[in-house]
Amino acid sequence: MASITVDKPRSPRSTPSARGVNFEKWGWVYMRASGVILVVLIFGHLFVNLVAGEGVKAIDFAFVGGKWSSPFWKVWDTGLLWLALIHGANGMRTIVNDYASNRLLRRTFNIALITSTVVLLTLGTLVIYTFDPCPAGASAALLPSFCPAR
Repeated sequence: MASITVDKPRSPRSTPSARGVNFEKWGWVYMRASGVILVVLIFGHLFVNLVAGEGVKAIDFAFVGGKWSSPFWKVWDTGLLWLALIHGANGMRTIVNDYASNRLLRRTFNIALITSTVVLLTLGTLVIYTFDPCPAGASAALLPSFCPAR
């Protein structure tokens, strides 16, 4: 019976890929740092949207339009979008690396994960920065109160 030797957990890796950037370590650091920042962003988001105003019944097109008319809230929501989406994608990457034993399958899943993350980040950022609560030609009855046509 052949014996298998397992390296000590703290011993340096003997593979050539050990040189360079340790992506797993930086992924781990990102998860911790983004998690702390996300707690602040999420609770701020929930407080403003649900507690400070009239609650969930007040959230409508005009509410979002008024909120996104401020550069502060655009940056806040963009940070929330980017941190949450990359945080989730990094967690999914970890799960894929843990459970997909076939190298081709793991690579396929990771490419699909990166592609979907980039697409969602692009679309979400475009929505935040191109959102126009006062579109030209819209009926005045449908526009929020802060629009000049009303």
